[in-house]
Amino acid sequence: MYPPIDPLRYRQVLGQYPTGVCAITARRNSLEPVAMVVGSFVSVSLQPPLIAFFPDRASSSWAKLRDCENFCVNILSSEQEGLCRKLASKLPDKFEGASHRISARGNPVLDGVVAWIECRRHSIADAGDHELVMGHVLSLEIETAGFPLLFFQGGYGRFAPASISAFETPGLTLGQLRCVDQARSEMEAMSDELSARCLAVVPIGAELAIVASSGRARHDGPGTLVGQRFPFVPPTGSIFAAWLPEPVRANWIDRVANGERRKSVRTALERVRSRGYSLGLLNDAQRKFSSRVDAIAAGLEPSVGLEAVIDSLYYDPENLTSAEYALVRVITAPVFDATGGVSFALTLYDFQKPAATGGIEKYIARVTEGAARVTQRITRSHGA
Repeated sequence: MYPPIDPLRYRQVLGQYPTGVCAITARRNSLEPVAMVVGSFVSVSLQPPLIAFFPDRASSSWAKLRDCENFCVNILSSEQEGLCRKLASKLPDKFEGASHRISARGNPVLDGVVAWIECRRHSIADAGDHELVMGHVLSLEIETAGFPLLFFQGGYGRFAPASISAFETPGLTLGQLRCVDQARSEMEAMSDELSARCLAVVPIGAELAIVASSGRARHDGPGTLVGQRFPFVPPTGSIFAAWLPEPVRANWIDRVANGERRKSVRTALERVRSRGYSLGLLNDAQRKFSSRVDAIAAGLEPSVGLEAVIDSLYYDPENLTSAEYALVRVITAPVFDATGGVSFALTLYDFQKPAATGGIEKYIARVTEGAARVTQRITRSHGA
């Protein structure tokens, strides 16, 4: 016999583990929309694609859902606590005022959720005072790419990461991973101090990959750009190319088709290396690029065709006057590894325009000083 466990103590201890909050929706008898809230949703299998959740056997909402052949798992966002409480209630019409659409399979899909997963019922099994429901995934999509609603210690909350990392990025070396990890605290501090977002970008072959991020977006965009990859081309790749050995740098420049353009790229690389940082300024291409990147991160557009937009970006002008400083939207500084090569770059963006004169120069100094501190940590850790 197993020793008895006090139910209150059970809830207290298990409440230390945060869980995501999902709304299971379906249409009973293909007509009546029904829903219930669960905090026990899990991914089960890739082949075949299976998910599971654990409804309370005594739930009146589950009694209405139990015989539905198809259902939709709606991953609620951190902005949907009110909707969550409504769907978890015993109101006769939980969907009154709840904006949603009906999918092609007849399931209600709630507006504003982080993501949704449509399933066909696979199996139902006993699980104590709950049941184990498994669903075979039929379709799924990221809807808003925001932060999810969490249940923790008896209350609802939100996921507010200091930083996010994607260390499973294909092609990322162990050395790069260790170097980026040294930057986490610096990135978080920089984002907090400047009310901005900070990215760690690494070169991987012919691409640049965003592998870590800190700070939250000030605009209505995707939750994170981590995992996105872009062509390693000028001008965005200049922060890496500026410190390449001359033969490698020359080969990189020669990939630019136009002769005059190659000359301007070489001059810009010398400028970046001399200054110790790279600046991206506002222009029409920058607006288009930002919009495209947000759409790609949200899964709304493919990542093809970015090179033409990148080529028109306005980076690293010869003269940095007050007019140019007023247009700065991206600040990037190199972080060096123990061999003196550029391991990755710290990029600051999505910051408020400084009110005081000289504000951008202070931002630039903060980014370059932060990158230098990370370089020192990497050097010290290598020496240890």
